[in-house]
Amino acid sequence: MTRAEAKDRSDVIVVGAGLIGLSVAWKLALDGASVTLLEREKPGAGATGVAAGMLAPIGELDFGEPELLELNLRSRRLYPDFVAGVEAETGMDTGYRHTGALHVALDRDEAGELRRIMELQQSHGLDSKWLGPMAARDLEPGVSPSLAGAVLVEDDAVVDPRALVEALRSGLEARGTRIVPAEVSGLLRDSSGKVTGVLTGDGEFTARVVVAAPGAEAGVAEWLPEEVRPPVRPVKGQVVELRGDTDAPACERILGSERVYIAPRPDGRLILGATVEEMGFDRRVTGGGVHELLREAYRLLPDVAEMEFIGAIAGLRPGTPDNVPVIGPAGIEGLILATGHYRNGILLAPVTAEAVVDFVQGRQPEGLTAASPARFENQAVGGGER
Repeated sequence: MTRAEAKDRSDVIVVGAGLIGLSVAWKLALDGASVTLLEREKPGAGATGVAAGMLAPIGELDFGEPELLELNLRSRRLYPDFVAGVEAETGMDTGYRHTGALHVALDRDEAGELRRIMELQQSHGLDSKWLGPMAARDLEPGVSPSLAGAVLVEDDAVVDPRALVEALRSGLEARGTRIVPAEVSGLLRDSSGKVTGVLTGDGEFTARVVVAAPGAEAGVAEWLPEEVRPPVRPVKGQVVELRGDTDAPACERILGSERVYIAPRPDGRLILGATVEEMGFDRRVTGGGVHELLREAYRLLPDVAEMEFIGAIAGLRPGTPDNVPVIGPAGIEGLILATGHYRNGILLAPVTAEAVVDFVQGRQPEGLTAASPARFENQAVGGGER
């Protein structure tokens, strides 16, 4: 590859145009940087395109994950201004709605666990309260009449990830960001070892900093040097989409049980999710996965039995050994990682974007120590075969 074939230089190259990569590019562009965004597929084609878009800081957590909880809470607080800025600049609706969520216990055992979750929520200042069966059904008449109780969380919200992707793409293009369909095959480095760009089948792209946001493929991305490749593995998730009556929606809020969540859309659709499967890079939709989601959704909201089946899709979440994302300098000058967001990628987009801008500008963001790539030094990479 000759220098004559090199593309115009940017301040920053972002590799990967899922919601994380798009949000990083957006914040960088707002900060005045020139950005080139490289994506092998179309923007949002990975886990983003499958996500339900729940903004529930505690809804996807396990106990004993305080660092991840703090990141989730911070990013949830950033979301209203984040989407308001995107919508104001583009004139496009992102589907952001402060719906609240109703987390339902379908038997006594689930009720005990749900009360523990409520206590965790309240300890972090979230507006949550216990409701008995009658009070829960007063709010959401469609939920199962056999429920044992529920927790109402007023702070939870929902966004349409596909709509947000389209709005960000439009806003970036209007700001002059290049979104280039290209597959990265290697890093460009100078004599000191500093990263100065990337090599693709379409030529060289040069920049002061490269941000790697390759999602579930981070652990097997051969263009990343093995010594800095994070132990990210793909975790398959299947979701189902149903269509109901726009004028009489089946639910107003996010609904959740121990085994399924239901995210409503303004047009009457429901997103049911999601399976958690350690299946490598298998993206097949399976009968078992669809059956599991429909069965558990029916237990929670019996009205789903009469709704139109639109379809099902599967995607790959980028999981890490501790469920915390990987955000920060990779250990090679000029390279920053932003991946490993697992089940919280939609929620964590704003805080990730702000952190990456800080790293690009040479600042150390607060509260990101737990997400440092350095915590995985000497650990083997993961992911299996693509």
